[in-house]
Amino acid sequence: MTRPSLPGHPHFACREGELFAENVNLRELAAAHGTPLFVYSKAAMLSALAAYQRGFAGRHAQICYAMKANSSLGVLQVFARAGCGFDIVSGGELDRVLAAGGEAGKVIFSGVGKTRTEMRKALAAGIGCFNVESEAELDVLSEVALALQLRAPVSIRVNPNVDPKTHPYISTGLKDNKFGVAHEDALRIYQHAASLKGLRVVGIDCHIGSQITDATPYLDAMDRVLDLVAAIEAAGITLEHIDFGGGLGINYNNDTPPEADALWRQLLARLDAHGYGGKKLMIEPGRSLVGNAGVCLTEVLYVKPGEHKNFCIIDAAMNDLPRPAMYQAFHAIVPVTAAATKGAAEMTYDVVGPVCESGDWIGRDRALSVVAGDQLAVMSAGAYCMSMSSNYNTRGRAAELLVDGDQVHLIRRRETVEDQMRQELLVKG
Repeated sequence: MTRPSLPGHPHFACREGELFAENVNLRELAAAHGTPLFVYSKAAMLSALAAYQRGFAGRHAQICYAMKANSSLGVLQVFARAGCGFDIVSGGELDRVLAAGGEAGKVIFSGVGKTRTEMRKALAAGIGCFNVESEAELDVLSEVALALQLRAPVSIRVNPNVDPKTHPYISTGLKDNKFGVAHEDALRIYQHAASLKGLRVVGIDCHIGSQITDATPYLDAMDRVLDLVAAIEAAGITLEHIDFGGGLGINYNNDTPPEADALWRQLLARLDAHGYGGKKLMIEPGRSLVGNAGVCLTEVLYVKPGEHKNFCIIDAAMNDLPRPAMYQAFHAIVPVTAAATKGAAEMTYDVVGPVCESGDWIGRDRALSVVAGDQLAVMSAGAYCMSMSSNYNTRGRAAELLVDGDQVHLIRRRETVEDQMRQELLVKG
C-alpha cells in the first residue's frame, strides 16, 4: 500500500509501510550509512526554486540563495547549477560558493560585522554587491576599496520597522533589531554613501525576518521601502535594483505560508502600482528552498517510562538538530518503517537526545509506538540544522546524502573524533 506524500513534503512518501525520499528507501540508507543521517531531496529543492521562478517570469530578477540556511557544498552546487546567485554573511561562505561553482558576480554580501579582510576578499573576487548595514561600515568599505583602486558596489539595508510576526530571535526588521539602518535616517545615509569615492551605490535592501507565514508584513515593508526609493531618486541617486530579502516560512506544524509564486504576484502588483516594475529585483530565500527538502534519520536507543514523563531517547541530539533547543521549534517526527513498531503500545513521549543538557530535546509530547532499534525521521530538517550543528560533547557531525530520483550521492562524510582533534595540540614539555 502506498500512502500519499507527507503534508508539506511532496517528495517524501510512505510506500508499503516504509518511508522514501523520491525513489530511495530511507531505511536502507540508514542501514548503509548509519545514524544520525541527513537526507536531502534534490527534486524538493528545485521544486521550491521553481515557485520563485514562476513568480518572476518575465521580470528582471536574480534569486540569491541565502546559504546560511544550509551551506553544504552539495546543496550549493544544486542551486549554482540552477542559475542562482548567493546571499553570504561571511568570507568563509564566499569560499564555499566559489568551491561549489557559484559565480562571484551573483553574490550579495550581507551581515552587520564584515571585517576589512572579508571586504578585501570579496572585492578581489568581484562580488555583485555589499548589503551595508551601518554608516560606519560605509566609511570602512570605501577606504578598503580605494586602497585596492576599486569602487565597491553597495546597497544599504533599510530597517522598515515592520513586525514579521515570527520568533523574536529571527525577527530582523524592527527598530530594536541590530540589522540595517533606521528608515528615518536612510536618505541622509544614502547621500553620504554617494559622496564616498570608494563606493558605487547600486541598490536598496530590506529583510524583515525569517519563517514568515503571512503576506501582510511583506506588503507593509514594500510600501515603506518604495517610499524611500522615491525620496532617494528624487535626491539624484539612481538605484539599479531593489532587494526584498527572503524569510518566507515553511510548513513545520500546520503552518500555512503563501506559496512563493502567489506571494510574489501580490508583491509585484504593489511594485507595479508604485511605478517600479521595471527595476531589477533581488531576493534572498533560504529556508523556503531547503527546509522541507531534508530529513534527519535517527535510531531509538532506549524507551524510558516515567511517572510524569515518558522519554524516547534517540541518537540524534541538539548538536545535530539545534532548532528545538534554540527556538522551541517544532519538527514532525515519523517512523521510517511502520512495521517495526508492531506490538508496541502507542505512548506520549518527549523525544530527547543523549547530550548532557535538559535542553537537548527534539520533540515534546509526541504520540509514538516505538521500541529500541526503531528508526525515526525528523522532518523539515533541511534548514538551520547542519549549518548550525556543532561538536558539543565531542559528537561528530552527521553524514549527508543528496537523493536525485533513484540515485544517492554522499555529500558529507560522517565526522570522526580524529577529524575533530586534527587542529588541536598538546602542550609540549
